[in-house]
Amino acid sequence: MSTATKFTSKNEAARRYTAGYAVLTAITFSMVASAPTPIYRLYQETLGLTPLAITLIFAIYSLTMVAAFLTVARLSDFIGRKPTILAALMLNALALVIFIEANTSTVLMVARAVQGIATGIALATLGALIADAAPEAAAVLNSITAFIGLMVGSLVAGSLVAYLPWPTQLVFALLLCVTLAEMIALHFIHETAPYKAGAMAVLRPNLMVPAAAVRPMLRLFPLTLSGWALGGFYLSLMPSLVVAATGVHSPLVGAAVVSTLMLSGGISVLALRGLRAPIAVLTASLLLAIGIALTMVAIYAGSPAGMLFGTIISGVGFGSSYGAALRTLLPLAASHERAGLLSAYFVASYLSFALPAVGAGLATPYYGLVKTALAYGTVLALCALTTFIFQMASRR
Repeated sequence: MSTATKFTSKNEAARRYTAGYAVLTAITFSMVASAPTPIYRLYQETLGLTPLAITLIFAIYSLTMVAAFLTVARLSDFIGRKPTILAALMLNALALVIFIEANTSTVLMVARAVQGIATGIALATLGALIADAAPEAAAVLNSITAFIGLMVGSLVAGSLVAYLPWPTQLVFALLLCVTLAEMIALHFIHETAPYKAGAMAVLRPNLMVPAAAVRPMLRLFPLTLSGWALGGFYLSLMPSLVVAATGVHSPLVGAAVVSTLMLSGGISVLALRGLRAPIAVLTASLLLAIGIALTMVAIYAGSPAGMLFGTIISGVGFGSSYGAALRTLLPLAASHERAGLLSAYFVASYLSFALPAVGAGLATPYYGLVKTALAYGTVLALCALTTFIFQMASRR
């Protein structure tokens, strides 16, 4: 039975340690999620994977994550944050071991499936822990952890693939060491969620959205779809698209384009955090549409520099949309509803993350990667503009 800590001025150090641990561990999970991205091109060459196989390997991660969000991700509201985080870390370590040994597409899918379950549990639980320990900064911190982790994981993996030996093992071995260290550090954080009965009930697939958050979440969905579907394309097919559109084969260039999306996204969360949520939604939807349009022009022209510039603008839109959504939704949930609300939001986000990318993988053999990317971007830009129109109408 867990005993929860209610933070006061007397245990400020404990509060900061707990919040810091939650932030760093959430970053690690996102790093593990993006680490395979620069390696996909190498998997294509060595294992003979097609673009569809790559998107399926990518998508299985998101789909198992969604399954976790629907079930076990809410366990921490009942059994406590620490036991749930430990389970997620153990599963993450297992996934990394499987990645190190992977030599077929089937094994890669197994690794991504285990990783998806681990990340689904971790994101909801660590997000709730951040809200418990640092409620005034929870929306910003929960936004930047994902972007920092996705950026660093992709860039580190791309650098290791380009310059060091064991390109398909080294990054996973390093992340395994970090994960083991976080298991040890978990012992020293404070429990913030008291034990309560009813844990078995949450294992039935269920979405629990507070009534006050239902309409805002629906209104934000086109923007959520646009931003996360863009992220899914970048993390699955963008390194291959860079080669197809520009002829540049360096894995570091593909990783840099992906990292640019995440870097500008993370910076925008911090830079635009002072905007009121409705203004932030308007800004995010417009910038995302403009950035995607600029990126499509650069893809058509075969310009790596243009792709980077368009990606920067898209990333600002993506990041600010994520931050605006959390600033809009988190205040609408009580403490015991936070993990459930985050789970529901992440279900919508990661379905948007995975399914459109799989559609792009299915279309690529028939239309080519460049034409598929141009059509994909057009749809996402229109989705972002839809939220812009909705938001303008609601303000009137």
